[in-house]
Amino acid sequence: MDAHTELFQQNHSRLLGLAYRMLGSRADAEDVLHDAWLRWHAQDKGEVDDAEAWLVTVTTRLALDRLRRAKVERQHYPGPWLPEPLEPTSEAPSEQLERAETLSLSFLLLLERLSPEERAAFLLKEVFDYSHGETAAILGITEEACRQRVHRAKTRLREGRPRFHLDRAAQQRMLQRFIQAMEQPNLDSLRALFAEDAVHISDGGGVVTAVLHPLHGADRLARLYRQIALNSYGAARYQLSILNGAPALLIWAGEQLSSVMWVEAEGERITAIHAIRHPEKLSRIEAVTKSTGPTSLH
Repeated sequence: MDAHTELFQQNHSRLLGLAYRMLGSRADAEDVLHDAWLRWHAQDKGEVDDAEAWLVTVTTRLALDRLRRAKVERQHYPGPWLPEPLEPTSEAPSEQLERAETLSLSFLLLLERLSPEERAAFLLKEVFDYSHGETAAILGITEEACRQRVHRAKTRLREGRPRFHLDRAAQQRMLQRFIQAMEQPNLDSLRALFAEDAVHISDGGGVVTAVLHPLHGADRLARLYRQIALNSYGAARYQLSILNGAPALLIWAGEQLSSVMWVEAEGERITAIHAIRHPEKLSRIEAVTKSTGPTSLH
């Protein structure tokens, strides 16, 4: 490995983490890094004063271009769009918890409230710890414009959720209770899992059966999952994992991964379920779970 390839590899995890948070798709993030690598390979290295800054700038701008296109495409997506999950990882150490939270599904969905430009500025400044001046240089804007973008992003995120908090213990506990209820399904036990204003959001991508609109209310969610449990009775296998820095439930139908879900919980009640059923979004999770060697982002 030559020195320039080694330098790119040293920054690979950071660049992939940035691109993934920008796009909400591991596949798209890898495409961005491939393009960034081709540009780095062709670049006259003598003209580069700071290799890391160069790589971050190119990756950010490529991701911005792709995100602008994706925003248009997602307007025509069949049903709710949810980010493509990352491969299973072991639980992050406590000192990495804040970084893990910025990979969570809930956080990525909050980022969807931002414009592409706001999203880039917010991530560079607040997640990757670049200064306003450094972020402005990466984005090719003035420092004042950068400050305005970051400020607008923070305001939009506060409007979406006043306080972002990831209660991993509660999520793990509620997923275990959910498994128990699904294995012996009745309406009362399932209804007891959900807050009265709980919401269920499912992404089937128009490829497999999924609820096309968010479903609200404990009673409706209990009836939905009772029917799902009855339809798959004895055939479903449940597996707890860590996906996107948070406890997640993998649901298998034989050797096929049919769904991945996360819950948000308050107290002893589930307040939200996000379920991904789109086969393309599950394919990497299925392959890695069946084999070994899960990878992580930083």
